[in-house]
Amino acid sequence: MSWKSLGCCAFFLTVVIALPAAAAIQPFPGSFSVREVQANGTTVHVRVGGTGPAVVLLHGFADTGDMWAPLAAALAGDHTVIVPDLRGMGLSTVPEHGFEKMNQAKDVADVLDTLHVERAVIVGHDIGNMVAFAFAERYPARTSKLVMMDAPVPGVGPWDDILKSPLLWHFRFGGRDMERLVQGRERIYLDRFWNDFSANPSRFDEAARAHYAEAYAKPGRMHAGFAQFAAFDQDAADNKTAVGHGRLQMPVLAVGGAHSLGSTMAYIMRFAADNVREVVIPDSGHWLMEEQPKATVAAILGFLSEDGAGACDKPQNTGA
Repeated sequence: MSWKSLGCCAFFLTVVIALPAAAAIQPFPGSFSVREVQANGTTVHVRVGGTGPAVVLLHGFADTGDMWAPLAAALAGDHTVIVPDLRGMGLSTVPEHGFEKMNQAKDVADVLDTLHVERAVIVGHDIGNMVAFAFAERYPARTSKLVMMDAPVPGVGPWDDILKSPLLWHFRFGGRDMERLVQGRERIYLDRFWNDFSANPSRFDEAARAHYAEAYAKPGRMHAGFAQFAAFDQDAADNKTAVGHGRLQMPVLAVGGAHSLGSTMAYIMRFAADNVREVVIPDSGHWLMEEQPKATVAAILGFLSEDGAGACDKPQNTGA
């Protein structure tokens, strides 16, 4: 897909060209502040910066909110950017319960209430993708647009078939014994995800791997990660009920890595939403922000720049 068809202006191109070509732990702009927000019975670590319409960025497993720094920098010129660490992950506190995605949607809603934000674009990747979907279902009036990045949605579309993939054995891997097996070996466990779900594992570089492995080795963090997956059965039931009450009407961007979900991301979302745009990021696996940050940021910036009034049902590809 050409830059023109993405709707990117010259400003977007300037920002995108400045982005690094591969993963590294890029700091957030100095203008961003950090807040510890009391939300839904827990404490959520949140980065906030920029001015303008709000955008919430939700990370997934094997990452933290730090993954979003390049996109946050690109958005902050004309958006208020809100980047939480999910419940129990990153620098958020570790509660014992509450990892169902509909409950975590309330975490996000409480963060927005604290920041006096009524409505936002919600962007999610991996587990954050599932929280983003739950937020859009639970709070459709507060969701101006939805960006879903390369992860299935429990209970939606081909979920039961996706569960049969041997690559996804980790969906059922958890509990006290599994936590004991992984304790002290977090880097070994996480390398499996970064390697197996990348088009080219070298793009998830050593600096990023060391950073996230250290984060997940902290007390309770791997427990919280396993709890995110353990909630999938309840998430599937919740999502089926929500979709049964009506389809999402806000514009949706479904982004898949060409070597991961690809066009299946949009296929999944069309089971639940009426206004879906498909973008496939070439030469990328699951780790879109680490493997192809320029193309991924360009796709999101282009989608946010549109007025959202028209249908977005044509598949697109970010290749020139």
